[in-house]
Amino acid sequence: MTAPTTKDAAATSPTPPGSRESVKSVTGTRKLVAAGFLLPALVLLGALVVYPIGYSVYRSFFDQAGSGFAGLDNYVEIFTDDTILTAVKNNAVWVVVAPTVATALGLMFAVLTERVRWGTAFKLIVFMPMAISMLAAGIIFRLVYEQDPDRGVANAVWVGVHDTFAESASYPKARPLDVHPLKAAGGGVFITKEPVRAGTPAQLPLIGVAAPDMPEDAQPAKAPEPVKDQVTGTAWLDFTRGGGGTANTVDAKELGLKGLKVEAVKDGKVVATATAAADGTFSLPKEADGAHLRLPESNFREQYNGVDWLGPSFVTPAIIGSYVWMWAGFAMVLIAAGLAGLPRELLEAARVDGANEWQVFRRVTVPLLAPVLAVVLVTLMINVLKIFDLVFIIAPGSVQDDANVLALQLYRSSFGTDAHLGVGSAISVLLLLLVIPVMFFNIRRIRKETRR
Repeated sequence: MTAPTTKDAAATSPTPPGSRESVKSVTGTRKLVAAGFLLPALVLLGALVVYPIGYSVYRSFFDQAGSGFAGLDNYVEIFTDDTILTAVKNNAVWVVVAPTVATALGLMFAVLTERVRWGTAFKLIVFMPMAISMLAAGIIFRLVYEQDPDRGVANAVWVGVHDTFAESASYPKARPLDVHPLKAAGGGVFITKEPVRAGTPAQLPLIGVAAPDMPEDAQPAKAPEPVKDQVTGTAWLDFTRGGGGTANTVDAKELGLKGLKVEAVKDGKVVATATAAADGTFSLPKEADGAHLRLPESNFREQYNGVDWLGPSFVTPAIIGSYVWMWAGFAMVLIAAGLAGLPRELLEAARVDGANEWQVFRRVTVPLLAPVLAVVLVTLMINVLKIFDLVFIIAPGSVQDDANVLALQLYRSSFGTDAHLGVGSAISVLLLLLVIPVMFFNIRRIRKETRR
């Protein structure tokens, strides 16, 4: 039997390893395997992302009912409707202010806590708000910004600081009765109907002060005693709890109006002043003889209740403050990670060359951290373009138009009482168009960093 030749063996053998056909076969198999693994993800991506985007673009060209073609009318309405324009302007404020402030605070916290022993604990405290949902944070800050200083922390602090430097009014709703010896003089001022005389006690009764508003150290009113060459008197709350009592008479259960300011006025000029004691008594020198006693407006001015944080003027900055409280920790952690990777020899070299800490920070640390700062800034910009929860929860219904943002307007236009899905879809497309440039910038920056 004749043995097969080498040529015959080569002709009948399979494709040799390493040949072009073999490489193509392996590569094709790998692509099929990769496609098989990617297919479920691609199906989900198409169903949950691509299709909704495509349908939103399609729906944005139709009217409210969805049956008539509207062309670009929905997009025109975005830039002509006052409510939506407010949302666009507020979004611009959000994109500029919130990421910048959060990044700046994160950078400051990361740098300042790098050299202290308790820096880790401080970073943990600053980062803790990230563990709170937007819903919970909104509820927290809705209470923080309450107008009533007894409930809102922000106004409790603000009123406390204000009252330290400026005294609040004592009795904002106090007023006299018609039978009292006082009358209104305009501008919240009350004045005696008749001039007062030295040696003849004056009576200044008022009503309209609730028991909780009375000073805690107020004492039972004391009837005035005559003093020669002086004008004496008593200012008291002419009201007896539980009923009873006589008008213009100091009764046993009635309290003195401690701290009430009394002015003696002659010919339009103040000749003497006094302040009522805890029992309501006061005395004026003989110069007050023949003068009218005036209770100035400062006694009755409404008490300072702080800033209207959730009013039309401050609602957007207030909500941005709550956002910064949540996301400054995120910025701090990322920047601190970048800071830990900086070459220390460059920082030390700058110090050896005579640079102070501010110069090292500004000319060495910040430029080296520029890639990290860009990541944080871009991430937060994308995040604030979609802000919805905080605005919806914190802003009261009366000022939601003033605090409006595009994501909230998208919800209101699509699911509100007068829903217009065409306008809602147009707003969603606008949000997509605003996010795309930021995403491309981020992708380009990441590729550039990879090539390095």
